[in-house]
Amino acid sequence: MQPTATVLVYSDDSNTRAQVRLATGRRPAPDVPPVEFVECATPAAVIRELDKGGIDVCVLDGEAVPMGGMGLCRQIKDEIFHCPPALVLIGRPQDAWLATWSRADAAVTLPVDPVEFADSLASLLRRKNLQSA
Repeated sequence: MQPTATVLVYSDDSNTRAQVRLATGRRPAPDVPPVEFVECATPAAVIRELDKGGIDVCVLDGEAVPMGGMGLCRQIKDEIFHCPPALVLIGRPQDAWLATWSRADAAVTLPVDPVEFADSLASLLRRKNLQSA
C-alpha cells in the first residue's frame, strides 16, 4: 500500500472543502492509505494540478461557480490522460443522472454525509490501488 493518497478537492466554497476534509478524516477506511488534500477553488487550478500528476482521486463540487463540478468532470475525463477517478458532490439525489453524464465514478449529495462520503471515497481509493498494482 502506498504511504499516502492525494485527493484533489474542487469547490469555490471553503465550507464545502472543509466538509470533505472533515468527512474524510485522516483516512476514510482502515484498508486505504492516509489522505493528503490538494484544494482548488478554480477550474484552472484543477487542470494545473492534474497536469502535474500524483492525484489519486478528484472530489468535485457540482454546485461550484463559475464552473460546476459535473462540467469540469466531463472536461477532465476527455482531456486528462489517465484521469484519476472522480467523485462529484451533487445538490440533490435527482441529479445523479447528470453525474452519469459527466462520467463521474461516484456521486454523493450535499451537504456531505460523513459515512456515505467516506465509503464512496474509500471505494475509489481501493479501485485506484488495484489498478496501480
